[in-house]
Amino acid sequence: MTNLGRRDLLKLAGVGAGVTVAGLALPLGQSASTADWISTSVKPARYTRRLPVPVPLVGTPMEDEYGEYLLYEISEKAASAQVLDAGAPLTPIFGYAGVGAGPSVPGPLIKVDQNTRVRMRVHNDLPSIHPTFGYEVATSVHLHGSATLPQYDGYADDVTRPGHYKDYWYPNHQGPRTLWYHDHGMHQTAQNVYSGLVAQYHLQNAWEKENLPQGRYDVPLTVSDAMFAKNGSLAYMDRDHSGLWGDVITVNGVPWPFHEVERRFYRFRILLATLSRSMSLRFVNTRTGATMPIYVVGTDGGLMKPQAVTSWRQAGAERYEIMVDFAGCRIGDKVELTNSSARNNRDFLHTGKVMQFRVKSEATETRWNAVPVPPPSELHPVMSATRSDSRRTRDIDLEHDDVTNEFMINGMTWEDVQRGDWNVFADEGDPPSPGDFEIWRIENKSGGWYHPLHIHLVDFQIISRKGGSGRVEAWEKGPKDVVYVGEGEIVEVLVHYAMAPVAYPDGRSTGQAGLTATEGGRYMIHCHNLAHEDHDMMNQFLVAAADGTVDLSPTHPNHPVYAAPPQ
Repeated sequence: MTNLGRRDLLKLAGVGAGVTVAGLALPLGQSASTADWISTSVKPARYTRRLPVPVPLVGTPMEDEYGEYLLYEISEKAASAQVLDAGAPLTPIFGYAGVGAGPSVPGPLIKVDQNTRVRMRVHNDLPSIHPTFGYEVATSVHLHGSATLPQYDGYADDVTRPGHYKDYWYPNHQGPRTLWYHDHGMHQTAQNVYSGLVAQYHLQNAWEKENLPQGRYDVPLTVSDAMFAKNGSLAYMDRDHSGLWGDVITVNGVPWPFHEVERRFYRFRILLATLSRSMSLRFVNTRTGATMPIYVVGTDGGLMKPQAVTSWRQAGAERYEIMVDFAGCRIGDKVELTNSSARNNRDFLHTGKVMQFRVKSEATETRWNAVPVPPPSELHPVMSATRSDSRRTRDIDLEHDDVTNEFMINGMTWEDVQRGDWNVFADEGDPPSPGDFEIWRIENKSGGWYHPLHIHLVDFQIISRKGGSGRVEAWEKGPKDVVYVGEGEIVEVLVHYAMAPVAYPDGRSTGQAGLTATEGGRYMIHCHNLAHEDHDMMNQFLVAAADGTVDLSPTHPNHPVYAAPPQ
């Protein structure tokens, strides 16, 4: 029998055969954008449930031959949760859990200081078959925003099956930033993340803790969307792999919650964990109707010079740290975080609402009650780099094949990677080395889709846009690892491969600490519209060793699949 690849099967199946709906009663041909609701479940109320604020998980101090580290034990588990309102059916979920705890969505928050080594042992305790969607379950944990060795980076093929575990080592040598960990299993990323495998991870340092709001004034907000079947289960419809847009907005796992605040500055770490939906967000005082100013103080890659804006656009996987001053509100005021959407989303009756803030009291703490300006030493070095620092310019084309209905990067899919160790720089024969700056010229040639493009390992500065607004927006003027590439846009980013080895007192370096300057490795680049990533907009790039040599053999000490297999 002839073995057919993924692309061949898609050609045989054809395109446009309709939408795939798991547990959802929506007639084929009905446009979701014309409906008030797409969910067939009991509809959740707005602003009646309190926002759950995650408490940081406590790591266990440990020591090995290289020194001290923190151990976090995490389990991936299936459960049923009261996502919809009380009295409605429970929703089957996948979630991360700490030792002795049940899974939650989002999973346990991890907060660590810069240069604290972390060993995160992740047990796959999930069922072998997904109880709602029916596929064979395999997971791969990606700490999104971490400069991590390839074998600990959540490579798509580096999967852990149920009944096994894997140790992930994180060096945490970068500056303070909001990261997140989520599933990255090959061709299952969208549904695994949609089921709940997502959590925030905060990296801190002394300046950040002294100058930016902490404790109850530092609030993580993980925003997502979903649709629900009548029995309460998640329904999945990706509209022929173009994307999933739910009609229920959740924040920290709760539909349209509220949160009580004091009359002072708050810091919100906003992660958009949607599969496909982008948002245009603003804070509106419902008493006055006025839009409140906000200050963007951090982006994906860390701190930035504060930018005052009244609204901002955010795509899936982007993180924005913002400060909002409620001092101008009256006690009793209600402030809504609203969404005016962006191009090519599918909106429903209440997707313009995100959550509500209730101003309940005067400030009880005066610390961190102003917007600080970080000194140059606290800013990412990529933000002071210029075009002249770039060693080369690379072209990255985002494309769509109308025959196979596959999304591609430079004409290649992940199947091409698997067949021949292809990478997006393969035809150039000149891979980057640690410390290089490069310009990536990213062109969206795919038609009517935007793409939030994520590059593993690196941080970058967005230096130009052609098409769309034609400008780099104020909120984007910080270090990034995801870039919004709009329909027909050409975006240039200045990429920095800053991965020096981490030395120990005895002079050695270890793969547990960071990418060593002598070994290099392979990393992923993909669209973070996760329906696009799974079908099949992901590829890889190579970072050469410091001496320029390249090793793609299975015995490479940093091979993304074989160097640190699951146990």
